[in-house]
Amino acid sequence: MYRLLLIKRVMENILMFPFILLGRIISYFSPLEKEYEIYFFFPFYHTGGAEKVHAQIAKACGNKNCIIFFTRKSQNDTFYALFQETQCTIKDISIFTDNKFQYFNNIIFRGIITGYINRQKAKPIVFNGQCNFGYKISPWVKKTVPQIELIHSLNSFSYIRIPFIPFYCKTVMISKKRIEDHFALYERMKIPSYFKERIVYISNAVKFNPIDIQRKPFNPIRVLFSGRGSSEKRLHLFTDIATGVHKQNQSIVFEIMGDVAEFVEPPKYPFIIFYGEQKEATVINRIYQQATILLLTSSTEGFPMVIIEAMANACAILSTPVGDIPYHIKPEVNGFLFTDVDDEQKIITEGVNYILTLAKNNELLKTMAENNSQYAESHFSIQKFNQAYRQLFDQVKINP
Repeated sequence: MYRLLLIKRVMENILMFPFILLGRIISYFSPLEKEYEIYFFFPFYHTGGAEKVHAQIAKACGNKNCIIFFTRKSQNDTFYALFQETQCTIKDISIFTDNKFQYFNNIIFRGIITGYINRQKAKPIVFNGQCNFGYKISPWVKKTVPQIELIHSLNSFSYIRIPFIPFYCKTVMISKKRIEDHFALYERMKIPSYFKERIVYISNAVKFNPIDIQRKPFNPIRVLFSGRGSSEKRLHLFTDIATGVHKQNQSIVFEIMGDVAEFVEPPKYPFIIFYGEQKEATVINRIYQQATILLLTSSTEGFPMVIIEAMANACAILSTPVGDIPYHIKPEVNGFLFTDVDDEQKIITEGVNYILTLAKNNELLKTMAENNSQYAESHFSIQKFNQAYRQLFDQVKINP
């Protein structure tokens, strides 16, 4: 299968060559203002854990001599300001690269962008943050230019990237479980085993201040959902668990932070506080600091930022055992894991029972909170994250 995908890619490139050549000509007569050290390619700057991670990477390794290209239309501008803090030049080219009715523009821009990269006197680094456009330009980038890719989970990109694997000198993955899954995928697709050696594990991280457990409020208990209302998040399980708990204990508060308007009708749940989309870091931090439990009901994850943020803010974690979460969450130590991912009724029943159990055992809840705060500080510090990415970029400069 792998060889067939390589052949397909080569045939597509032959057909696209005239458009690539046109793009190269355009780039020659319309050059960038200057040369750049790093070319970042990200799809979005809207709300999302992946987008926050991308901004952190750009801030760790970028500067005024680096450039960021956004290639897809963002739903909102939640993290745009965070990307601006990197001091990188920002160019949103989604009007050209995210229009299926003018797909030829996407192909022409592959020639334009790679023209910029290949003509530089100083060799840059290309970083692809799970960006389709980033993969499509990779064959057209000079072999002497090091390219790095970032994979958040096992998803559609795990298959999209297969024909382009040879062009990346390093593959960053944020989940140990997903690395194992990709190894299995490589074997199924007959991908040469030496590509496994290019995979590097770097965990996500957050910037946080140590929490004083003695001052953290544990009464009333506040159960938080944080994130988008996408299908894999299964927000309906959160609302069903909230409904079940509320019938037995009305003192427990349930909260939802994020844009979930398309997935839940707030009037149906008067006992749930809906914060909506929040952009101010101080507001987001306050909500996390006041929360007691993070409830995650996802059907699939890599290792979500919300887990790290909740742990850093001394919240107990109640989650499905997906992705890397079981590596970090130990039952009755720093949270609870549901015993099933697919049986939704079982998740609802266990969720109700776990929350009511913690409501009756305040000491266990405080112990979980303290354990998570300490664990987050030792495992997910932004300093370690920054150092890991900087070392990676320095390494590929010397030995691409």
